[in-house]
Amino acid sequence: MTPASKPVVESSSASKRSLDLRALFAAFKKRLTRVLVGLVLVGIFAGGAVDFIPLPLLDRLDGIIYDLRLRLTAPGGLDPRVVIVDIDEKSLREREAGGEGRWPWPRDRLALLTNSLFDDYNISVLGFDVIFSERDESSGIKNLHQLASGDLKSSKEFQAQYSKLKSKLDFDGQFAQSFKDRAVVLGFSFLNPGDTNHKGALPDSILTLEQLPLSLVSPMIRQGYTGNLESLQKAAADGGHINPVVDPDGILRKVPMLIVDDGKYYESLSLASARTLLGGLPIDGVVQNPNSLFGGLVSLDVGGAPLPVDQNLYSFIPYRGPYGSFEYISASDVLNKSIPKERLDGKIVLIGTTAPGLLDLRATPVGKAYPGVEIHANLITGILDGTIKQTPIWGTAATLASIALLGLVLALSLPLLSPLLSSLASLLSLCIATAVNFLAYKQGFVLPVAGLLSTILMVYLLNIGYGYFIESRGKKLITGLFGQYVPPELVDEMAQDPASFSMEGESRELTILFSDVRGFTTISESLDAKTLSEFINAFLTPFTRVIYKNRGTIDKYMGDCIMAFWGAPLSDADHARHGLISAFEMLKAMELLNAEFIQKGWPPIKVGIGLNSGRVSVGNMGSEIRLAYTVMGDAVNLASRLEGITKEYGAAIIIGEETRKELPDLIAREVDRVRVKGKDVAVTIYEPLGFEGDVSTEALLALKLFDAALASYRSQQWDQAQGQFEALLKDYASSGETLYQLYLERIENLRDSPPGSGWDGSYTFTKK
Repeated sequence: MTPASKPVVESSSASKRSLDLRALFAAFKKRLTRVLVGLVLVGIFAGGAVDFIPLPLLDRLDGIIYDLRLRLTAPGGLDPRVVIVDIDEKSLREREAGGEGRWPWPRDRLALLTNSLFDDYNISVLGFDVIFSERDESSGIKNLHQLASGDLKSSKEFQAQYSKLKSKLDFDGQFAQSFKDRAVVLGFSFLNPGDTNHKGALPDSILTLEQLPLSLVSPMIRQGYTGNLESLQKAAADGGHINPVVDPDGILRKVPMLIVDDGKYYESLSLASARTLLGGLPIDGVVQNPNSLFGGLVSLDVGGAPLPVDQNLYSFIPYRGPYGSFEYISASDVLNKSIPKERLDGKIVLIGTTAPGLLDLRATPVGKAYPGVEIHANLITGILDGTIKQTPIWGTAATLASIALLGLVLALSLPLLSPLLSSLASLLSLCIATAVNFLAYKQGFVLPVAGLLSTILMVYLLNIGYGYFIESRGKKLITGLFGQYVPPELVDEMAQDPASFSMEGESRELTILFSDVRGFTTISESLDAKTLSEFINAFLTPFTRVIYKNRGTIDKYMGDCIMAFWGAPLSDADHARHGLISAFEMLKAMELLNAEFIQKGWPPIKVGIGLNSGRVSVGNMGSEIRLAYTVMGDAVNLASRLEGITKEYGAAIIIGEETRKELPDLIAREVDRVRVKGKDVAVTIYEPLGFEGDVSTEALLALKLFDAALASYRSQQWDQAQGQFEALLKDYASSGETLYQLYLERIENLRDSPPGSGWDGSYTFTKK
């Protein structure tokens, strides 16, 4: 009778649940090294997030990620409001070729250019991304002045001519005059730290330190500058610096909106141009938005409108796209008036250069040779549209919190997960972190994310690398030792703690199984060698799978016989149960096999299985020449004998009394008390029928009648016992015909030769 597996699962589920927490704790303890190293990594990246630990690579990665986000979200297309009048290669051609010649141009030509832009093309604002710090003496006025104040000082005729020519040859004066009452913004430059030289003049400052104390912000501070000629700067409507912020990787991502010099704040060319366009809106310091998460956002108050900046008063450059996001018009075309008025009418015009020889090309997120003048154009449109991104005050705190929280979860959980689940969990974490950061960027917040992504990646690589280099080595060791004996699943489990397993001999409580095909000699004689090999493989393979599935260890194959045991090398508190379940499932597999064998013309098989439990020696045993991982002891010998006598009782499975004691929910028939060959002490043997709830009512009734008949037999009530066994044979032959017939034969023999009053009801076998 073959039992279903459901009662087995139910009977063992409680014990399995009780072991879950202990197993989890044990697994965590075994992986403590990985957990601790993972926590150290989390601590390092958390320290890097608050600049406690210098990690310049993270800044570089954040820059790369920022560039990628910017390129993915850049609006692209031309912004028609800003036009760049370009001192390009065409403009630098000689006059005969339609250009103005090499730079710098005489300022009377620049005055002509300025007048043409305002008078002929009606532009709104003109910004110069050019510095005019030196006087223009190309007209020869310097030489005339020297003559007028020297050798020809007394010449009235020369002095009269000089007075007439003086204004015509004063190109700087003409250039300054072209600025009068017009929205012209000049650019100037602050020098590098430590350089205190002053050249030219600065425009009026926009704020003082009293208005915006350094206790509120940390602006760029400079002590030297290169400004424009004083006459030019005074004639211009305003001025702004053209200093960028170049990151350590050489990429230009930000521009300081304000820089401090001599206790005063000076604005950028882009901010000055935008304010000039809007009527000179004032800057009233900085504001913090108290409604924002974790404290606020820092902005410059420009006429009541917020201009996002960080604590250093830097603003991100809102690049629209690659070079060419604004219309470029050659300066020579403006001077020659060869373009339609509508292309410049009402526009903001910036004068700059794209000519390679003039060295105003910068490395940016959208191009490695990007014209500096277009950077100012991007900032002007960003200020006007309010599209400049924000680095919030709470960005660092949010990054630190996310690294600490997610890093802690991964450091504690990944060591307990399989490589596949670890990969999926890490990939999911990376995707969530990236998506949240990208959504924040779309909302206008630039948050650092390299630290978080690096934490996830490094904790994952730690666990995968540890598993590959450390645990795989342990797995290879375990596989080498036990791979031929135990299933791969147990090898994986054992590899978690390889130091706990060895092949040295030890004493353990195990359950041992012997399985043998009955009449195999006759079967083998009917098959040729090749077919016999296929035949043996055909039934040994599924039997082995059953044993492996139930956590068994294959000891050896002996022709048609399998020897297996449970409880070593991996401890198994349910070794008896797993052994018996394997025996039941082997019988099921045999039924399926026989159907296949008959179709192939092979003889069907019958299997006898003996199971016994007890304390035995297990380990590597043999000789110096050859060793094998095996078990030895009385319990092993008895299991072998039980398999041998199954055919005597017509039972497929017989188990020993120790196995029976391990399975209180098992319904089993006490078959006999026997002394097997080589043993003087009688043992009780059983035929397992199934687990509680799985045995039919008819089988239970037959079992009850058999127990009564066996009691009569052992009390030497031969007539009563004979009647009871005959009744069983008549009414329940299917439940044990061979067994009933065996006892009827014994009763007949014992009548002729009574065993005496000291008989214990046992039977002695004289053969294996």
